[in-house]
Amino acid sequence: MSEIRVGLLGLGTIGTGVARILIEQQALMSRRLGKQVRLVAAADRDLDRDRGLDFTGVRLTDDANAMVTADDIDLVVELIGGYEPARTFVATALAHGKHAVTANKALIAKHGEELFALAAEKNVAVGFEAAVGGGIPCLKALREGCAANAVESVYGILNGTCNFILTKMENEGADYADVLKKAQQLGYAEADPTFDVEGIDTAHKLSILAAMAYGSKIKFDDVFTEGISNITAGDIESAAELGYRIKLLGIAKPHGDGQVEQVEMRVHPTLVPVHSQLAQVSDSYNAVQVSGDFVEHTMYFGRGAGERPTASAVVADIMDIARVVPDGVEHLAPPMGFVEAERRNLETLPVADIECEYYLRLMVQDQPGVIASVTSILADHRISLEAMSQKERSSANSVPVVMLTHATTEGNLQAAISRIIGLNAVEEEVLILRKESSVA
Repeated sequence: MSEIRVGLLGLGTIGTGVARILIEQQALMSRRLGKQVRLVAAADRDLDRDRGLDFTGVRLTDDANAMVTADDIDLVVELIGGYEPARTFVATALAHGKHAVTANKALIAKHGEELFALAAEKNVAVGFEAAVGGGIPCLKALREGCAANAVESVYGILNGTCNFILTKMENEGADYADVLKKAQQLGYAEADPTFDVEGIDTAHKLSILAAMAYGSKIKFDDVFTEGISNITAGDIESAAELGYRIKLLGIAKPHGDGQVEQVEMRVHPTLVPVHSQLAQVSDSYNAVQVSGDFVEHTMYFGRGAGERPTASAVVADIMDIARVVPDGVEHLAPPMGFVEAERRNLETLPVADIECEYYLRLMVQDQPGVIASVTSILADHRISLEAMSQKERSSANSVPVVMLTHATTEGNLQAAISRIIGLNAVEEEVLILRKESSVA
């Protein structure tokens, strides 16, 4: 086959970017591939909007199902997002023997296993580089570049909205609500920002990274997830005074004696050392840090969203598939980096067994003996303190107290906190943040 014929599902921001590359970069792509990639059709509900492109020779339609089953399409690109109807359209394309490429992290995190099995049955490929990290080729690096390594950890700043908000809160000393409103005005945050700010988007991406790193099935529902909406300007200032910066991280680590038996997966606001590489990732940028037993620390950094970076990753997948057509997709690396027979249904480490250091912020009455009571409870649960500071009064008789603990398990900490919040002198819920000192 001298060409691969592409059908594009969705002409929104990313879809328009993909169409632009396929139309305007065709000569460059042909030089790299020795064959042509041609945009044959595009489906969207709104065909009247001017997208600034010349679609001469491209069949435009509002009938997505007809496009994904058309005989003159070899590869379908899904860019409508969400679970449904995206899953149905991709599954239909695969069932009709067509390759599929998507930027849809929710789709892969939730239905990837089903789609991989269907693709294998039909001897076609599924590409999803753009689903994690936008324009950063982090999945390819993990799947292929680090293939000789046992992966020791994965840390990721995977959501540009959260990183933008936390950066602005630090730089401007502003509270979360004010910065969120600004992010919405600038288009960095949706009108309903829950998916981003509560960590769900990051959890989708982390579940894919973790499965690829450790040869496990994708287990999005097992990811421990907390968002950034409870972070205050005071917390960011306190963290800075202690030498840390707060980032929403996705974290995956292996556990086992000699071989991986369990995988730790968590998403939450995290204190990272201010001089670490991850702490320097600001505004809407993303970064993924993969550490391996031979390669040590590697870092992949760039734009995690947006028309052009994400479209670049989508078209890179199209080109990878085009290189092996018609010789067979067995010449591609397996989609999740391990041959299917060697992928295991690894257990997820229970949340109570997760071990790390903690940042605690308590609001207590300013009276003798309160701190002694709190530290006594922590000691009962074998939790020792690295640092503690008492801030200025926030009301007539209340003061915020910040504590950094040494390493302990989540179970130990939660047991201690359940007793601490029962003290009459503790006036609000205790804010718990986790600290990762080992990031590079």
